[in-house]
Amino acid sequence: MQGATIAFAPSISLPNSSRKFAAVRFSPLPISPSERLRLINAPRLSFSAASLGRKLSPIGCSLKQSSWISEPDPGSLETESDDGVRVQAAAASAGEAEIPNSKSFEDTLVLGTLFVLWFLFNIYFNIYNKQVLKVFHYPLTVTLVQFAFGAALVTLMWTLNLYRRPKISGAQLAAILPLAVVHTLGNLFTNMSLGKVSVSFTHTIKAMEPFFSVVLSGMFLGESPTLWVVASLLPVVGGVGLASMTEASFDWVGFWSAMASNLTNQSRNVLSKKLMVKKEESLDNITLFSIITIMSFILIAPVTLFVEGVKFTPSYLQAAGVNVQQIYTRSLVAALCFHAYQQVSYMILQRVSPVTHSVANCVKRVVVIVTSVLFFRTPVSPINAIGTGIALAGVFIYSRVNRIKPKTD
Repeated sequence: MQGATIAFAPSISLPNSSRKFAAVRFSPLPISPSERLRLINAPRLSFSAASLGRKLSPIGCSLKQSSWISEPDPGSLETESDDGVRVQAAAASAGEAEIPNSKSFEDTLVLGTLFVLWFLFNIYFNIYNKQVLKVFHYPLTVTLVQFAFGAALVTLMWTLNLYRRPKISGAQLAAILPLAVVHTLGNLFTNMSLGKVSVSFTHTIKAMEPFFSVVLSGMFLGESPTLWVVASLLPVVGGVGLASMTEASFDWVGFWSAMASNLTNQSRNVLSKKLMVKKEESLDNITLFSIITIMSFILIAPVTLFVEGVKFTPSYLQAAGVNVQQIYTRSLVAALCFHAYQQVSYMILQRVSPVTHSVANCVKRVVVIVTSVLFFRTPVSPINAIGTGIALAGVFIYSRVNRIKPKTD
């Protein structure tokens, strides 16, 4: 159907029978000179919203079967402006532009708050946990208390419907069990290290996590690291070695416990990639962490009772000359921060890329080391500080180059 140039005229309907329209042109009507002079001198009429005594609605046009019909736009807001339609459109556009900007600001504010909480929970966990382990030399019991608190918190959240309780199959539990085992061992070894050496030295050793990640991924996942990744690991290993040689609180049990923590924690990451691969059986990170926490508590409870016995009773603590109220308070705060910082870490991971999360984790480790040195007044030699700095710089470089994918033909 051919288009036509259409002029609006009052009460004109286009016939249905005609499908081709001729162009309508405006032609001036023949007017005599006397009539033209009379029209010029005639009083002019002007219409406004004020003179009509009501607001004018914007006019919209809708195409019916046989004609164009002028009608008020029911979805438009009334306005007194001559160009009401344009004013309304500008206001709508401005409103639509403000909504994404406001949402973006809120998302940034929430993300920034999560990062601050993540750092604070880490700092308080390490400080209070170290204070407990300095006077209470039972890392299995301390680890059991932390998992017990986390399991109770998860159960409470599920009971109150603060977080949806998952439906877990037997196959899923079998796949999660190895993750729970290495998760339990990783936290136990961390507590063993914190009980023997300073917080700063434990976290300096734990900076070697990327090294174990690359080795285990190559062994079990068949992932070959790029040359950039291998080069970034050299300052990590060298920095940890330099810091270890000059560490004032060096202890072999503490050193190897931190190394074992690196091995088990990275084994957990590799196993999660290898075992939890089916999309229909996959769980979100927070749900997976909650299930692992409960399973870790079940796993470590009998081992703790068999190896260390019941050592957290008020009578035993009083006999050992420990301030019962103080150690209970610090243990509960440490357990709360332990569970909270891992929950917040997974919440952040849902909002940012793994590379950003890895870089933030490196910054977090620096903050924890510095605050622990200042709080406990840990003696740090210049060479020790240089070694720690080199190792952390290597971790930062690794987090940046790890996203570089090797070229494939």
